[in-house]
Amino acid sequence: MEEIRIVDTTLRDGNTSLWAHNMTTGMMHPVLQHMDQAGFEAMEFFVSGRFKKVIREQLDNPWDWVRYGQKEIKNTQLRYHGGLTGGFILSPLCIPRLLLKLVIGYGINQTRLSDPWNDYSELKPEVEELKQMGMTSVVNLIYTISPRHTDEHWAHKVREAAAMKPYRLCFKDVAGMLTPDRASFLAKLILDNIGAVPVEFHCHCNNGLAPFNVLEVVKAGIRIVHTSIPPLANGSAQPSVFNVVNNLRALGYKVAVNEKVLPPVEAHFRRCAAEAGLPIGAPREFDQGWYRHQVPGGMISNLRHQLKMLGKEDKMPDVLEEIVQVRAELGYPIMVTPFAQFVGSQAAINIMTGERYKEVTDQVIQFAMGLWGKEGAQYMDKDIKAKILNRKRAKEMENFEVPNTPLEEVRAQYGGPSVSDEELIMRYYAGPEFVDALKNAPPRKEYLDARKPLVKLVEDIAKKPGPASVYIRRNDFTLSAGRRASAAS
Repeated sequence: MEEIRIVDTTLRDGNTSLWAHNMTTGMMHPVLQHMDQAGFEAMEFFVSGRFKKVIREQLDNPWDWVRYGQKEIKNTQLRYHGGLTGGFILSPLCIPRLLLKLVIGYGINQTRLSDPWNDYSELKPEVEELKQMGMTSVVNLIYTISPRHTDEHWAHKVREAAAMKPYRLCFKDVAGMLTPDRASFLAKLILDNIGAVPVEFHCHCNNGLAPFNVLEVVKAGIRIVHTSIPPLANGSAQPSVFNVVNNLRALGYKVAVNEKVLPPVEAHFRRCAAEAGLPIGAPREFDQGWYRHQVPGGMISNLRHQLKMLGKEDKMPDVLEEIVQVRAELGYPIMVTPFAQFVGSQAAINIMTGERYKEVTDQVIQFAMGLWGKEGAQYMDKDIKAKILNRKRAKEMENFEVPNTPLEEVRAQYGGPSVSDEELIMRYYAGPEFVDALKNAPPRKEYLDARKPLVKLVEDIAKKPGPASVYIRRNDFTLSAGRRASAAS
């Protein structure tokens, strides 16, 4: 029987979906070599969304994360997440081009990317440019539910994707909306229409069904699935690697991963979660109401985090209900970055202000203008579209064009020719004042090695100046160690 291969998402989507990017470089670094021994098909590792969070809140340099990956990961393909477009602002292309050039320079030469409408005519030029840069692309087919997304729609989209001849197609259930029957049906439909392109399956556990859906798509013929390592599994993230591997083997499949090397990684992240007050992913109960708002995994944790910071966490149910209506009025965009954030932010604003569309984000105005894809302007509710565009801010943006600023001008704006490429990217995404503040940031908090915490503890003590000793006692075992006093000269 053909092997099932595993793509690990712990450090990227697990961190995004459950910890809202709050995993620090110090938390991540100790587990890298251990994860590299597991035999994963690939590890999703880095995303541009880390820059603002890490620099502003963690007072850390995101490039150190990338450097550690290059240094420690020797046996596993590292993946970037994203491409030249996307995100929450319409950036000049020189910025993502420079970012991808730097990432590729660190040996991360594979990415998984989307067009938020599954518009492969828009995505094809981007995939071709990435290939010329040295980046291999796994192209997403993002699942959603709406009156517009029929079986015929999905078959047509798969054939469009196949015509691009991407490295792989990834069937992506970002909001955890698939049921086992639907997962099986669509997996077969995809395989019947994709030709020779290999297919991966990426799902979220928002609604409790993802572990079942993985089994169904494998039965249907998909041979590459995405999992995460607890406590960064389940919840709104991917299924647990331990659960998926055990279930697949129980069905008679051979799985190309050595999960026995991963318990220390789980133990390490559980310690990090306890110390930093971060959530532990747990299996979810099925919730029929989820099919109304369709909020993806990564956005749920971020939305809850933002409402909590405002002291409005009790408004979460109201915001979720408002999301249902806003999504319909915007023409049923797929609830994936950036549209999920557009819909969610607008819904939250509607609730907080007490009046629907009294205040509108610039991104929603741009959406109504068609700057985020032709389907947005085409399928929007006409009355809502008119309400959005019939305001002063919309009039100010009538002549807006996606910036095509040369890199030299952007560099001049963010510090001049002395600013390095890496620092320029940091300044662009996080703001110059926050990057400057890193110079006075306290030392990064380091964590004990997940593999040999006792050895790491002794090594750290040995590095400290002056007298140092350690005494450990457990049951009948005792260990005493210290630095020998230097002889007087």
